[in-house]
Amino acid sequence: MAEPTGFKVNHEKLEQYVSALFQEAGMDEEQAAIIARHLVLANLRGIDSHGVSRVDIYTKRLDYGLERKKTAVRIVKETASSMLIDGDNGMGIVLASKGIEIAVEKAKGTGLAVVGIKNSGHCGMLADYTQYAARHQCLALATTNAPSNMAPWGGKQGFFGTNPFSYGVPAGEERDIIFDMATSVVARGKITLARKNKEQIPLGWAITKEGRPTTDPDEALDGLVLPVGGPKGYGLAFLVDVLSGLLTGAAFGPYIGSLYKDLDRNQRIGQFFFVMRADLFEPLEEFKRRIDQMIREIRQIPLAEGFEKIYMPGELEHEKAEERKMSGIPLTGSVLQELKAVGKRYGIDWPL
Repeated sequence: MAEPTGFKVNHEKLEQYVSALFQEAGMDEEQAAIIARHLVLANLRGIDSHGVSRVDIYTKRLDYGLERKKTAVRIVKETASSMLIDGDNGMGIVLASKGIEIAVEKAKGTGLAVVGIKNSGHCGMLADYTQYAARHQCLALATTNAPSNMAPWGGKQGFFGTNPFSYGVPAGEERDIIFDMATSVVARGKITLARKNKEQIPLGWAITKEGRPTTDPDEALDGLVLPVGGPKGYGLAFLVDVLSGLLTGAAFGPYIGSLYKDLDRNQRIGQFFFVMRADLFEPLEEFKRRIDQMIREIRQIPLAEGFEKIYMPGELEHEKAEERKMSGIPLTGSVLQELKAVGKRYGIDWPL
């Protein structure tokens, strides 16, 4: 998909506006701010499919009573190194933000920790959570399952979601390593954003409900996304559903409610966080020294034809964030109009 070329907005002002929208939707100031920061961060990193284009559907689900306006962490089961949280259909971003904080705090005390969340909503961009862990000197693995829109390898009926996973690794003098990917060729949100922007999608992203390749986002959203790497992506999607859904007691596969289509039922998504202190086996400074060494040696590898640089996981997104902090976040006309419409719904004028 092409870089948005529409109106550019200051990220801090955009965050304030989005926070005000969620407060008018019934959330308290603290939790509205958590969601606003997360969505704008996604846009800053260039993950526009998980950014403020989600404001409309998130607020609609709040209006319809499908997500709780006050998200609470209800502990179902806890040990010194683990916790299972029942989100009780709270906002996924708030639940996941609190979940990774708990996992990091437990890992600091015991060395490693596991936190599972059930009955959650869409939790946005997993990189936000693994980045938090890395900044607190921890390695982290995060997964979340998603509504069924991808067939198991060899099938022609959807069972798994895009089922993303992310990891974070703290570095020393170098930048922390943050990896985040869908187990499908592309996150479904990118197809949704393409439809909003009236853009075609590349061949290979999805197939129609009849099983034909398509560049039409409408046909793709009615059809299925494809697993990345064929059977390898299918195997990863399977594991994500086991960790996020089966292990936690959340819904899985076709039993998860659709964010956009099922406006009469809860999603019941699951999230899973595994966190360990970076000094679990080696002293922290030694671990960081070796990570830095690894990063620098990779950068020195001779470049293949057509490449100008070897990027570390998450480095492109970091560079994009730095650039957008300076120049503004580009919003397409359709996303801009949608944000203004949400504001009108709540009696808030577009301030930018």
